[in-house]
Amino acid sequence: MLPALEDLLATARVVTLPMTTRFRGVTTREALLFEGPKGWAEFSPFVEYDDAEAATWLAAAIDYAWNEQPAPHRASIRVNATVPAVDAADVPRILARFPGCRTAKVKVADPGQHLADDIARVRAVREVLGPEGRVRIDANAAWTVDEAERALHALAEFDLEYAEQPCATVAELAELRARVKYMDIPIAADESVRKAEDPIAVARAGAADLVIIKAQPLGGIGRALDIVAEAGLPAVVSSALDTAVGLSQGAALAAALPALDFDCGLGTGALFIEDVADLVPLDGAIPAGRVIPDAARLDRLAASDDRRDAWLDRLTRCHALLAPR
Repeated sequence: MLPALEDLLATARVVTLPMTTRFRGVTTREALLFEGPKGWAEFSPFVEYDDAEAATWLAAAIDYAWNEQPAPHRASIRVNATVPAVDAADVPRILARFPGCRTAKVKVADPGQHLADDIARVRAVREVLGPEGRVRIDANAAWTVDEAERALHALAEFDLEYAEQPCATVAELAELRARVKYMDIPIAADESVRKAEDPIAVARAGAADLVIIKAQPLGGIGRALDIVAEAGLPAVVSSALDTAVGLSQGAALAAALPALDFDCGLGTGALFIEDVADLVPLDGAIPAGRVIPDAARLDRLAASDDRRDAWLDRLTRCHALLAPR
């Protein structure tokens, strides 16, 4: 059952979290939090998303705050470090914020940068992690097939664990996967799962070796688990630059997966100067459990009046879209 809008608004808090480094073109992250019978949840679709897409994120938040979640298979989730598109010289500083992490996801193909920048950044990560570390890259669908093939050939010397969403379409991913098979670099699908009308199409087309899943964009933990089961591919649970509340939902999803073969992208709380609660990597892992935001931090991190009103309006519009569902 869809809770009344008044029930969401009664506890709604809008926060703005300052970041240590620019990421996805922003230096702050906004989110709306509310509390339901089962605990706190997060509604934080990126500001450029339209209401139809954002409504799925709201459905996930309501599900987490109002409903029982699947039983966990594990109490702790190993996570990766996340390296934004920084200069190579900044890599040691970034990785130092992720103590104990044996895996790093490196952003590549950033607008305004070149392949040489990506190579230097990935090389710096490999040097810090050493030969036993795991290095994965994320291009956020920015490359053409030819550009991706050329980039993967250049980056192969760093022993990549996988390449996440190197191209935009399922057809492009399938072509690239066939081209680079000899390099033994697995292809992971992110946007082709979470932003697709048919999230299973990428698996059906043989276009990926694994899938990246995120609780909010997919409509909740149960829906994400169904997608993984239907895809029949290994899964990596990741965040959408969530606050600690959203990360706890991601951790619950990771804990509920029957198999978890890869470190998860749930350590991004380390990218914030301050968060609503403490949920950052310790010894390379985070606990799987609900988070209660700190009241003083909610006050300190409260968004400006105009941004609060904008988020409450967005919540109202998305709630109206969920009613017919």
